[in-house]
Amino acid sequence: MRVWSLEVSMTPTLVVGPTPSPPCEHHVNGSRPSCSGEEGDTPKCVSTCEAGYTPSYKADKHFGKTSYSVPSEEKQIRDEITKNGPVEGAFTVYEDFPLYKTGVYQHVSGSALGGHAIKMLGWGEEDGVPYWLCANSWNTDWGDNGFFKILRGSDHCGIESEVVAGIPK
Repeated sequence: MRVWSLEVSMTPTLVVGPTPSPPCEHHVNGSRPSCSGEEGDTPKCVSTCEAGYTPSYKADKHFGKTSYSVPSEEKQIRDEITKNGPVEGAFTVYEDFPLYKTGVYQHVSGSALGGHAIKMLGWGEEDGVPYWLCANSWNTDWGDNGFFKILRGSDHCGIESEVVAGIPK
């Protein structure tokens, strides 16, 4: 398996210093409240950090030098991850996806729920099935500790159609 980095946050948050929003449930009934803002609401921008957090807000901000679309061919996506690290992808989520636990996800049943953006970290094969390794934002108790594998090389659920990347300043 080829992986760039597994250091990702699995809780949907807007973080400025260690001040994340509380965990919430995505498309499932669980112990936490349902997530708000899934219909496109933008969270309020916070420009201060939690007391005692260092570095300062200004020093902790990160900027991009450039962003760009990655061609939708599997090899070019793999090359981009190898050269510059994780990329952002988007795909169509179906009713069977929230039930994912392990293995390589392949949509089997259910209607489309909508689009979803994720971080594509790497790739590999499991029992001869090629996959992308992705980080989701639906908490660490979802999927495989917040991660999932999805079929690679056939634009499954559109996973290879909307890949973007960036170079930090």
